Formats: sequence, C-alpha cells, structure tokens
Amino acid sequence: MIALVSGTLVHRELDRVEILTAGGVGYECLIPLSVFESLPQEGGAITLHTHLAVREDAWHLYGFSDRYDRAVFQRLLVAKGVGPALALGILSSLTPERVVRALREKDITTLMRVPRVGRKKAEQIILDLADKMDTVGSAPAAAGAAKSPIADDAIRALIALGYNQLEADRAVRAVVDGGAGGDVGAVVRAALSRLTAK
Repeated sequence: MIALVSGTLVHRELDRVEILTAGGVGYECLIPLSVFESLPQEGGAITLHTHLAVREDAWHLYGFSDRYDRAVFQRLLVAKGVGPALALGILSSLTPERVVRALREKDITTLMRVPRVGRKKAEQIILDLADKMDTVGSAPAAAGAAKSPIADDAIRALIALGYNQLEADRAVRAVVDGGAGGDVGAVVRAALSRLTAK
C-alpha cells in the first residue's frame, strides 16, 4: 500500500499531478479539485496522502491533502455503486467535512448537487453510509467553513446564485476566518467579492 507520496511537483492538471520523489521515482496521482486549488507551483515541494486502487487493467493512485480527506474518500468507496471516480467527483464538489455532515444528517439535496448523483444514488449512499461516518475521525481545525447559522445561510445563498458547494464553503470560510462578520448579507457580499476577484 502506498500511503504517502512526498517530493517535487513536476506537473499539474485539474485532476492529476506528477510528483518526483527524492529516490527518482515519479508518481501520477489523481486529485479532487480541492487539492488542485492548494497546489504549489511546479518545482515546489508537495506531500499527498494517497490511496491505491487496483483493478485488473490498471492501478490508480489518488492523492489528498490530509488523512481526513483520504478517510472520507475511502469510506465513500464502501457505498454500493460508488467507485473511485465518483468518490473523487463528490470530493471535488463538496468539502470532505460537508460530505460527512450530509451523510450524518441524511441530506439528500446536498448530495444531489454532485454531478452524476441523482436522487436514487444519493439515497443509496446515505443508506449505506449514514451510520458509518463516526470512524473517519475529525476534520483538521482549518477544514470547512465556520459552523454558525450565518455561515450556513451564506453558503446556501451562494449556492442559490450558482456557485458550487466547495466554492461557497471556501469563500465563506475565508471571510469568517478573516474576521469579517455581521449579518448574512454582509458575509455573502464579502464572499462574492472574493469569488468575483479571481
């Protein structure tokens, strides 16, 4: 089992990276969008926590920022009809913490925001995993937007405006962590300023 890959980032794309280790071995890792957004420039140092998926016709290595993200990915694979590609898609649309919360709360609507996840698939994932998420551990302190009614309402407002869950979570977290506060409208406006400035 390859659990960790550390070295120099030699190439990056939206869904994959190539890492050259100190021993001269290069690994290609498939990644969710959240990892791509936090990558260093090519030539920079990088460490990913990895999961190796072995099939008859291919071996694929999946890379994540920390153990918690990898644990959520691995738990998603337990659900009927969820393979590595769909699990990666879920973690590209929702933060790992939001996935766990949606499963624990049986939040079908949130899961249905993920491409390729319809109502039946969302219901199946919840049926298989709702009571199995306690063992994935705790999210790192910095993961996910601050848990408050204002933050949750601001995230929902951004999603209603067409942003995906991951973008909304990150923007609201940045606003809240930066000390901005006030009512929902103020948080939404500050988050929109960040999103449109990109």
